[in-house]
Amino acid sequence: MSIILGIDPGSRVTGYGLINSVGNKLQYVHCGCVKTSSTSQPERLKTIFTEICQVIDEFAPQQAAVEEVFMGKNPSSALKLGQARGSAMVACLSHDLPLAEYSARKVKQAVVGSGGADKLQVQHMVKALLAISDNIAEDAADALAVAICHANTEASLVRMAGAKSFSRKRFR
Repeated sequence: MSIILGIDPGSRVTGYGLINSVGNKLQYVHCGCVKTSSTSQPERLKTIFTEICQVIDEFAPQQAAVEEVFMGKNPSSALKLGQARGSAMVACLSHDLPLAEYSARKVKQAVVGSGGADKLQVQHMVKALLAISDNIAEDAADALAVAICHANTEASLVRMAGAKSFSRKRFR
């Protein structure tokens, strides 16, 4: 049993989602969004840090995963996104949580099966995989997708580590 915190960073809205990974089963725990209202970037970063720390204190996850920065057309936006991501990461690391990072393409591929999936497809599959009937915000769904991606990656690594034998033919 391992509670995993997934984070979808954003300078205005940072999504977070928690799942419980028990063997090969995933259970929904909680999700939400950190919404920053300040126009000051330092205040936004403080809000992200403080609220992610509160989530960690309340739910006591054992692991965390965060989405990597997507480089868009606007370098200023990418820089702000990177700062928000850093703020969330420091919140996790200040609580000694092991932290993994995944690209948006890998997250989408793990949840939907296609790295080019759109937000609605991700949201639909997250709700289906975790048996969530209520509506959830896109950013929270993205964060849950990051947590699912991490759980699947960890499970695959455990299976590979426990393999009794393997064929070298695969690696040639």
